[in-house]
Amino acid sequence: MKPATCNPNLFHHIHPYPPYIPETARKLIVGTLPPPRFTTGELKIDDVDFCYGSRDGQLWKILDKIFRLDLKFETTAEAIAQREHFLKSRGIGVCDMVASAKRQKVDASDIGMRDVELRDLVAILQQNPKIDTLLFTGGNSKNGPEYFFRRNLKEYNLSLKLISNTVPRIHQFQLPTNERIIRTVSLIAPSGAANRAVGSLKAYKKMKAEFPEKTTIDFRVEQYKPFF
Repeated sequence: MKPATCNPNLFHHIHPYPPYIPETARKLIVGTLPPPRFTTGELKIDDVDFCYGSRDGQLWKILDKIFRLDLKFETTAEAIAQREHFLKSRGIGVCDMVASAKRQKVDASDIGMRDVELRDLVAILQQNPKIDTLLFTGGNSKNGPEYFFRRNLKEYNLSLKLISNTVPRIHQFQLPTNERIIRTVSLIAPSGAANRAVGSLKAYKKMKAEFPEKTTIDFRVEQYKPFF
């Protein structure tokens, strides 16, 4: 059987952005890959050519609500500059786990990724000594950011220690080079696809019972706020 990498029909989904880690960064947002159109450069008019810039994603909408940023959602240099300024001022970086993957179906699903090449986030943490928190945009489901990071940790004979099993789950681990403790927070993914998971949570159902007008984005705002 031919290996998948030899199949000319597979789309090579390459991450279009290097890690964005300002000198001020103490936290890192960690995801997987932006939608394929960011790799091919076929952005839509209300995409932003930056990390988590998809018009269909919710991360920047959530942060906009939390911090009242008045962000622009458009393919302009101003929209990029707004996001860069926010990340620098808040000490936050972005470093997705996946450098590239192959896809049979050209979409943004994590589960559809094959032949995944990972970034070495442990090495990146060693090079950035101020960082003490990783904010995963998803949990430990297959091909999610926490799932891939656990694989990265195994290369260093490291593992996550559970601190809190309440969603969002919190873990920690220790870097052996300088005994630095890194905390990880597994947030519910800021995507429409994760809305079903949000809807099944007792906390969300309780919120909807008390405040019927609130949405899944409102729920994420309350979840994300303590960690940003």
